[in-house]
Amino acid sequence: MSYDVVVIGSGPGGYGCAIKAAQIGLKIAVVEKRPTFGGTCLNVGCIPSKALLYASEVYAEVNRGFDELGFKVSKPNLDLIKMMDYKQLVIDSNTNGVAFLFKKNKIDAFIGMGKILATGKVEVTAENGTKQILKTRNIVIATGSDIAAIPGVEVDFDEKVIVSSTGALSFEEVPQSIIIVGAGVIGSELGSVWHRLGAKVEVIEFLDKALGTMDGEISKQFQKLMEKQGISYKFGAKVIDVKKNSRGAVVTFKKIQSDEVKKIEADVVLVATGRCPYTEGVGLQTVGVALDECGRVKIDGHWRTNVRGIYAIGDVVKGPMLAHKAASEGITVAEVLAGQAGDVNFDVIPSVVYTQPEVASVGRTEEELRAAGIKYKIGKFPFTASGRARAMMHTDGFVKILACSRTDRVLGGHILGFGASEMIHEIAILMEFGGSSEDLGRTCHAHPTMSEAVREAALAIFAKPIHL
Repeated sequence: MSYDVVVIGSGPGGYGCAIKAAQIGLKIAVVEKRPTFGGTCLNVGCIPSKALLYASEVYAEVNRGFDELGFKVSKPNLDLIKMMDYKQLVIDSNTNGVAFLFKKNKIDAFIGMGKILATGKVEVTAENGTKQILKTRNIVIATGSDIAAIPGVEVDFDEKVIVSSTGALSFEEVPQSIIIVGAGVIGSELGSVWHRLGAKVEVIEFLDKALGTMDGEISKQFQKLMEKQGISYKFGAKVIDVKKNSRGAVVTFKKIQSDEVKKIEADVVLVATGRCPYTEGVGLQTVGVALDECGRVKIDGHWRTNVRGIYAIGDVVKGPMLAHKAASEGITVAEVLAGQAGDVNFDVIPSVVYTQPEVASVGRTEEELRAAGIKYKIGKFPFTASGRARAMMHTDGFVKILACSRTDRVLGGHILGFGASEMIHEIAILMEFGGSSEDLGRTCHAHPTMSEAVREAALAIFAKPIHL
């Protein structure tokens, strides 16, 4: 069988690339090692975690009660098995949706391990060991990423007691206590899920703040809100050992400033220290595809590797490990392969933490602007001054917009609050078109909405906010 493009991997980057290329008119095949499509994101990542975040959020809200709204409800009874069934239903609807789109767009799908044998030749090994060869003009590597362990520490994942994000999505019962290694996006989201359902959650973080490279002011307020909910943090701590014991597991860590060594125990330890590119068994060494010092596939500005006819996208290449970044790259590479113009603006890639309240960010942070020597202006607006936020009892957080002091061009936007994941996109669109804070501030927003806070933050840059 011969194709214009063979895509190895069917996550958001891979399936997006395949569908776009098929829409353009190319003959496409996709190779996927899992029995279902969608990659890590749809199977054991973005989608199942959002299902559990939503379910646990509703549970927690009902558990708090609605007395202030004028009605009473009884305390909910948790059925974790049923909640996991709901999670699986969400996964299935999404993975089946990708399968439908492949059929709709006449994309040939092959289940098995894909390995590049040579330029234009991909071997697919099925679970039963049978092999077949696909011939193609171009190959797109979209194999995604895998869990990353703690640097310098041997961790024995059993996905029951010592777990990665995969195991933390499938507990059979709510642990009484969880230690989370890593205060980034994954640790924050899954920590929220299990804390809402009744677990005591402690987070150990090497850095001195939560959420890594996100805006420092946002991070500080986020931490305060999580602590108010009951999640505790230990910052500036280097984990040096994780082992099972009679209770569950014990984590040994060293305080960076004092070198003091401490141990804490819990029923479960979740290691959420990030992800690493997945390139094992893909045949990159066989054909001479170059990797960088981080194990990522080296590419040029058009996602081409050093081997003619082989491209790479998503988590296996440089840039943030985000499903939507991979999807944008996949669509763009499909256009490039068809001889069209394609581009991704990496300065406008939103990032979201789906806790409650949510955190959303796009563009540069204050710390990045200061490091680059760029003079900027700040506009902020709290949700405590929003009529819609008051009406919904979601007044935590604020909107923060950063604009160039000289040109007023918006350079970054950061939101901590209910619905931040939806509101961030008007700032992203504004930045994509090189818009200014005045452009945003002079755009009429519907009233009452949470999004009015975004406009008010823009007004705070070039004038003054109205409701503050």
